[in-house]
Parts: sequence; C-alpha cells; structure tokens
Amino acid sequence: MGLKGKTIFITGATRGIGREIALRCARDGANVVVTGKSAEPHPKLPGTIHSVAKEIEAAGGKALAIQLDVRDADAVAAAVRSAVKAFGGIDGLVNNASAISLTGTLDTPVKRLDLMLAVNLRGTFVCSQACIPHLAKAANPHILTLSPPLNMNARWFKGHVAYTMAKYGMSLCTLGMAEEFRAQGIAVNSLWPRTTIATAAIAVNFPQAILKASRKPSIMADAAHAILSRDSRGATGNFYIDETVLREEGVTDFDQYAVTPGTSLYTDLFLD
Repeated sequence: MGLKGKTIFITGATRGIGREIALRCARDGANVVVTGKSAEPHPKLPGTIHSVAKEIEAAGGKALAIQLDVRDADAVAAAVRSAVKAFGGIDGLVNNASAISLTGTLDTPVKRLDLMLAVNLRGTFVCSQACIPHLAKAANPHILTLSPPLNMNARWFKGHVAYTMAKYGMSLCTLGMAEEFRAQGIAVNSLWPRTTIATAAIAVNFPQAILKASRKPSIMADAAHAILSRDSRGATGNFYIDETVLREEGVTDFDQYAVTPGTSLYTDLFLD
C-alpha cells in the first residue's frame, strides 16, 4: 500500500528529517503539505517551505507550501483548511516540528521551557486535533509523531528535564489518541531513531564526533514511509524504532544510512 494520491501534512518540513519524509512521500506521488516557519532563506540554515515544495514537485509529488507556527492554533486550523481545499482531504499527519534544549533545570530559561512545551507537546496536540476530523474520512488514516518511547528511567530526566517533559508530552499524545481513535481506524504512532540523526539539532547540541557517528535523515524517512503505508487498523499505538521498522520491511543494508560507514554509531537519547 503506497502513498500515491494520498495527502500528507508535515510540520517542520523545511529541513532535516521533515524534509526527507516529504521527499520520500513525493517519490510515491503523494500530495505533500509542507509547513514550517521558514518562508525566506535563513542566513545559516538551508531550506524554506518554497524550496522544499519545488523539490517535492521534482520528485514526482504535488506540494502545498504553508508558512506555519504550530503554536498558533488558529493558523494551524487555517492551514488544515487550505490543505483540504487544495487536495480534498488529509490521509496522514506527521508531527515533526520540535524545539530542543539539552539543559538542566537552572540553565533552562522559562522562555525556553515555554517554547519546548508549546512547540512539542501543544503543537502535536493542536495539529492532531485539527486533522482528526478529516483523517476520520480517509481510507487509511495515520498520525505519526516523531517522539520517543516512554522510558521512565531517571537518567533521561536528570540532565534535561524540560526537554524530556516536552518530548514525552508528544509521546503521551500518541499513547492516548491511539486508544481514543482506535475504533475509527485512525492509526496513531510514534517513531524514534535508534541512533542520532545528522540534523542541524545534532550539529548544534552535540560534539562533532557524535555527528560523524550518526545516520542520515533518510533512514527516518524510509521508516516513516513504511509506517504510513501500513494498514491503519492493524498498526496503532506503537512506539516504533526506525531500524526495527526497516528490518521488518526486509532492509538488511544499514551502511547506506551511515554518515561515516564503519564508524560505531551513537545511540540516541531515551534508549537504554
């Protein structure tokens, strides 16, 4: 079951994992709603909603670029209406937008705490809430949130409790909504990488050595594509790990995803 003709709404799609998922869906011939805050080129970071939209069209999909701050509930509702008007409905939502600060309690300004909670937890809830009435009408509806398994080991709270709460808030949306909408056939799942992924967030928050010991965003895109293609009634309430998903799909060559083939990989946060 591919994604040809399906409409996938992706938050934070201008770069990194969001962009890779958008392009992977496009290669199936999907309609991709590209949302993000970057409508104009950033001085330090590549990609805008418009540049990604062009890449989607070149890859074989159809694109709708919408500048969006997921903290603005009215703007989210308007973006969903625009997507439905353009493509006739929504088949999948990818909650990718996220803010990060790996700082301890005393080193996390309240403003940064508010940002992480608003983008990660609240943004996931608001985008899901806005899309669910339309997903309920789709043949194979999916919500896929990029958040970790709920690992309550204190080590994952100790060094960055604010970030952990914000990411686990996203995961709690998966846990609750999967059960709430199970009867309607809406799959609600989370996806997390086994290793760190070479994105701007890793480049900024981790040493260079960890970036080199990471995998490319394409592994997350391939895993997301596999999940979004599964029967929604038989695949819900899961906290998927990218490598496990792809092994289930028959993938055996994981060197293709390594930034530095042959290097020992760095396990991502929240995985013991």
